[in-house]
Amino acid sequence: MRFFDCTMRDGGNVVGCGFDAALTRMMIEGLLDNGITEIEFGNAKGIGAYENSHAIAPLNDEQYLDLARPYFSRGTLGMFLNAKRYTEASVDLAAEKGLAFLRVGANAGEGAALSLKPIKYIKKKGLKAYYSLMKAYVSSAKELAEEAKMLEDAGLDAVTIMDSAGTMLPEEVSEYTESLVKAVKIPVGFHCHNNLGLSAANAVAAWKAGAAMLDCGLLGMARSAGNLATEVGVALMQRYGQAEEVDFYGLLGFLDSQLIPAMKERDYHAAITPLDLVLGMTGTHSSFVATFKKVAAEEGVALYRLIAAVSARDRSNPSEGLMRETARSLRK
Repeated sequence: MRFFDCTMRDGGNVVGCGFDAALTRMMIEGLLDNGITEIEFGNAKGIGAYENSHAIAPLNDEQYLDLARPYFSRGTLGMFLNAKRYTEASVDLAAEKGLAFLRVGANAGEGAALSLKPIKYIKKKGLKAYYSLMKAYVSSAKELAEEAKMLEDAGLDAVTIMDSAGTMLPEEVSEYTESLVKAVKIPVGFHCHNNLGLSAANAVAAWKAGAAMLDCGLLGMARSAGNLATEVGVALMQRYGQAEEVDFYGLLGFLDSQLIPAMKERDYHAAITPLDLVLGMTGTHSSFVATFKKVAAEEGVALYRLIAAVSARDRSNPSEGLMRETARSLRK
């Protein structure tokens, strides 16, 4: 399972049309340092929107590209391209700066009319061409699979089913994902919005139905009710034995120490805190948190790793003695 982090594109909607340079740099480094290497960044409306649609962000496309360029060797970084705003000049700029991919987006059913030309030009310029089937639910699963196959034949490298309104139920996610996985050979992804509180359940449904990629956003940041939170997606997949390459506790440390304080200043708060996520990940009841915090501070060990280590031995009624014994073993 691959995580495709959209924080610096879709997540930019929580602050307007994109993040400033400091936040963009901070999030790219936080993701790469902790093993998440497929990243979509830039203007929330996509490349070309700043100039052509008055989607004014703190940086223009060229400035975002120059900022991210030093990180291109560490991951697969790209931008979104709304098919309605396609110009050869935008693709030329992305290619000139060394971007890895452009992800074309169009509403389901509009691919033949809007997307074949940009896909072919992106491939001609040597970039990978990804695709978002936006508002996927307006087509049937069969129609969407046929459209994905048509786009694959045009040269596409990956295709994502986008639940743009967060309206799909887990059984629908399974049906659509299975249908596309059977129809194409390229990786199929899923983009879960959280308007019905189902982003995590839908992510699991997509993975079980054969999806190879999950879109996500740090702290759930995205348009409207947000996306699958990256850290929640990692916790879920690691409980299923997936995504072991991601440093889950390292990622939480980044959120606690850098991103959450920075976003608090912008009046954005995550629905699930890193501590609450660790309790869910490890099966630890919240009534033990105060004792865990006291022992972790007195013994000089990381709180989350202590909770994880103790819960592996006793999730029912962990004693302070067990916590201290475990803390001392962690220090060795």
